[in-house]
Amino acid sequence: MNDWDRDRLTQGYQLASSALKDEAAAEGTWVGELSSSPLSTATAVVALQLVGRDQPQRQSEFKDLISQGLNWLVECQNSDGGWGDTSLSLSNISTTTLVYSSFHLAQSPEKFGPAAERARNYIESKGGFDAIKQRYGKDHTFSVPILTQCALAGLISWDQLPPLPFELGVFPHWFYRWMSLPVVSYALPALIAIGQVRHHLAPSRNPLIRMLRQMAVKPTLRRLKTLQPESGGFLEATPLTSFVTMSLAAMGQSAHPVAERGVDFLIASVRPDGSWPIDTNLATWVTTLSINALRPESISPEQAKSVLSWLLKQQNRVVHPYTNAAPGGWAWTDLSGGVPDADDTPGAILALLKLDELGSGERSPELAPALRAGVQWLLDLQNRDGGWPTFCRGWGALPFDRSAPDLTAHALRAIHAWQLWHRAQQAHSAGPDPLLERVEQAASAGFAYLAQTQHPDGTWHPLWFGNQFAPDEANPVYGVARVLAAYRDTNRLPDVACQFACDWLADVQNDDGGWGGTRNTPSSVEETALAVEALLPIEKYAARCRRGLEWLLERIEAGTFRQPTPIGLYFAKLWYFERLYPIIFVVSTFARAIDRSERRGAERHRAGSEGLVPPYPPRMGMPK
Repeated sequence: MNDWDRDRLTQGYQLASSALKDEAAAEGTWVGELSSSPLSTATAVVALQLVGRDQPQRQSEFKDLISQGLNWLVECQNSDGGWGDTSLSLSNISTTTLVYSSFHLAQSPEKFGPAAERARNYIESKGGFDAIKQRYGKDHTFSVPILTQCALAGLISWDQLPPLPFELGVFPHWFYRWMSLPVVSYALPALIAIGQVRHHLAPSRNPLIRMLRQMAVKPTLRRLKTLQPESGGFLEATPLTSFVTMSLAAMGQSAHPVAERGVDFLIASVRPDGSWPIDTNLATWVTTLSINALRPESISPEQAKSVLSWLLKQQNRVVHPYTNAAPGGWAWTDLSGGVPDADDTPGAILALLKLDELGSGERSPELAPALRAGVQWLLDLQNRDGGWPTFCRGWGALPFDRSAPDLTAHALRAIHAWQLWHRAQQAHSAGPDPLLERVEQAASAGFAYLAQTQHPDGTWHPLWFGNQFAPDEANPVYGVARVLAAYRDTNRLPDVACQFACDWLADVQNDDGGWGGTRNTPSSVEETALAVEALLPIEKYAARCRRGLEWLLERIEAGTFRQPTPIGLYFAKLWYFERLYPIIFVVSTFARAIDRSERRGAERHRAGSEGLVPPYPPRMGMPK
């Protein structure tokens, strides 16, 4: 790596970090901006349409919102007649079906007829409504809501979708892990509301089942009310909130407090162009990513103190009503609909540890207890297989509730960093700390899980990120990069599993010097930055890192590095892009490249001064 142009690296970092810092809010945190979503817009429009039908006096209130939303959908229709989950996404059967149902319900053929006809042709070319069931298989989390919206729009009969056992909503949360529910843990509001509308409009022919379900209507509606956050948006997610609201409206319950607050949330979250995002924001997530990406000198003591205080306030301090999560974790957002999870909690722990080093020396008395509670929360969440799930321990029936390599790697990095920090703080204290012993055991089990879940080609597939150009829509480049970070931070780079993954990652570099989500997929800023950062510590991949850095530098210098890519996966594999991701990932990669270059320079200077080797020339241009 002696031929890196440190001046050019530094300039690239300065350009990218300045762009990132310009995005920060007044208190030094970041909010970001999620992509507008045809899927969210279609579900929100249908929810407002059905509330208006149940309450005709409110139709004028919703008229412009519905019209603007449908117009926006027409404008972003893809050339094949379908829609993807974002304006940059390939068409898919799920979103296209939801959009088509929103046009059908609008009953305005003179205005939306051509777009609807093209959508219908697309749906038929993909196998019709039955293709929805085939796409999701046994997981009803998203297939049943889509088909429910189709049934509410009059496109299919209720017999074409299975009833959801909403009556299980009367049981306590811990009971569900033993039930092998057909929906994932975070979908309980949809289970209740969609199950109820199916029962209301197409009740079971079995009189006993019909009676039992009828008895469960009121108590499960009360349960639904307890699950709704202050903002009115379940998980701050437009689709989930819309499905609940439209289901209640179709039962004649549009005046129910849950539906009313759902409508308020939808009205508050619509964008000026008439669209809705997939979720309100990822403020906590992008703030911790940004802090962890920036070099220390890019964060002032004042910002460090402000963000540290803000992050401490975001920690969940009570048993969470939605997932029954214990106190101690962090959610992806600072809003009331967030739920603590095993990706945002490690990010917050790592950011707090970094901010503590950058502060003015006045440590908050809340820091140590908060970090300890966060580590404890992660340890308690770890599954028996050694991996970490997203929200709930022990839910393993469906993919989005199982342990995941990317989450596991992030958790391992956080508990290791805390372990080092805690030992430094307790250097003169007497007696062992049981939590440190638990960290050791958890780390051993976590790395065993990673070794067991590594694919035969050396990869790991992440849960919350994908690549739309990959044959299976997986993103092994992201997965490998995130797992390698855990091996790097815990000094395990020589491990066989790590070396195997590094070989694969280096081998799938594109001819242009960048990386996509896997082999032979288009290069993106996000995936190239992640791959380079992962390979930086490995000397034998120096040439590949140089090519990747050059690819990124060309985009930084041309001002095109901000262009986002739909790599994010939300609940039930809904695609999104976040405007800050490419900036953050580039900043993180260049920060590490500069650190690496400075360390190597110091080593050469020291070796030269001791007469071991001649000093290297001060700079050699990075090859084009």
